Amino acid sequence: MNRRDFLKAASVTISSLALPGCATSPDSPRHTAATLRPNIIFIMSDDHASHAIGCYGSRINETPNLDRLAKEGMRFNNCFCTNSICAPSRAVILTGKYSHINGKIDNTRENPFDESQQTFPKLLQNAGYETAVIGKWHLRTEPTGFNYWNVLPGQGKYHSPTFIEMGRKKKYEGYVTDLITDFCIDWLKKWKNDKPFCLMYHHKAPHRNWQPDEKHARLYENIDIPVPHTFDDDYDTRTDAAKEQDMTIEQTLHVPGDTKIKPPPELKGRALKHWKYQRYIKDYLRTVASVDHNLGRFLDFLDESGLAENTVVFYTSDQGFFLGDHGWFDKRFMYEESLRMPLLVRCPKKIKPGSVNNDIVLNLDFAPTFLDLAGVSIPRDIQGRSILPLLTGKTPPDWRTSMYYHYYEYPGAHAVKRHYGIRTKRYKLIHFYYDIDAWELYDLEKDPKELNNVYDHLGYAEVVKKLKTELERLRKRYGDSDQLAQKFLKKHLNRR
Repeated sequence: MNRRDFLKAASVTISSLALPGCATSPDSPRHTAATLRPNIIFIMSDDHASHAIGCYGSRINETPNLDRLAKEGMRFNNCFCTNSICAPSRAVILTGKYSHINGKIDNTRENPFDESQQTFPKLLQNAGYETAVIGKWHLRTEPTGFNYWNVLPGQGKYHSPTFIEMGRKKKYEGYVTDLITDFCIDWLKKWKNDKPFCLMYHHKAPHRNWQPDEKHARLYENIDIPVPHTFDDDYDTRTDAAKEQDMTIEQTLHVPGDTKIKPPPELKGRALKHWKYQRYIKDYLRTVASVDHNLGRFLDFLDESGLAENTVVFYTSDQGFFLGDHGWFDKRFMYEESLRMPLLVRCPKKIKPGSVNNDIVLNLDFAPTFLDLAGVSIPRDIQGRSILPLLTGKTPPDWRTSMYYHYYEYPGAHAVKRHYGIRTKRYKLIHFYYDIDAWELYDLEKDPKELNNVYDHLGYAEVVKKLKTELERLRKRYGDSDQLAQKFLKKHLNRR
């Protein structure tokens, strides 16, 4: 069913609610004509891996409030990012366009986000929505397209952070995750109820350096967190890209702030690696616990205030993260733990509680989805696709069966080489380029942990051929090419 048929079947107009069932009843105390269009809350954490969330099968922590969101809405199992690094992912989300189109290909200071370009908040604002962003911004420019903004400068601090509110800096006492939630609740309390709203509620956590609040500081204190199955990966079948990175827990995790306590001097080898992992993962999970706690507080407020009835709530992260997987921390690679994003969506009375979707969804799709929900026309230059049909349990017959990825920031932090690739439901093909020319292929059905690169195996020759054809089709569709990659590389090297 296309969008127009869906709206017609739901007996609503294009200018009203595109996801019926979220609308307030006329008897609701919060009801106005404006709020027939749904409110949108987009909650995003930073570096929160799906496998550190209970409803995604975490074996290392519990997240009761995130699980509550999944139980009351829909969990997406195959949501992926198009460039696994913070600022570029945020730019993709704002614009609905790949990094090579929106221009924010890396995290460097010399390449700030072009805030003058079209973004979904601007389009919603023009359509009568009240828009706000509170928390982490990380795009090295002032937010535009928002009626209200109150954001952290750069990465921000966990304790006693400074915020920039509508251009004015102010330092606050307290813990950043609590403060961001407080500010979001306060903004909603002041909402005048004459327009629908879109609130971007963005956490700093669990980005490094992982500093928990006092409430969760002793969580996991007397237990050992189990190490991942690939903790001692030797990269035996992989290309030099996996072997020459600089993000191992064993060798790299000694940056000031990553660990506050010096390891016992007698620890060596695997024992030291295990000690570092425990220090890292416990603080990471403690910051996640604070995010989960505050999400529960926020959801309770929505329920108690009557806002939940007409509000679509999204929860995601800007990308995945390695939690000791392959012996690593950080992200950037196209491997699953870094590529995969959590995505939970709740809309009372419309999204079937506890539902699960396995279609391939991208951060590229968030912008058109928000516009579609608001009944706003989706500009033709947006490259993503609304997931509105998926939320109602109806996958269009022409929904994507493959996705395209491109990472650019090399030379750079953690020495992850430039690469692009394609992922289907079963296979992943990656091409590393610049100072190497190397390919990797993974059969995710037989090798979900991506330990066995089968690119040169004769039995996969036809698979490689088909994937390369599809890869080139996607590159052409999205306007990417080797020539464009070289152009960005030249600019990157000239800035260094």
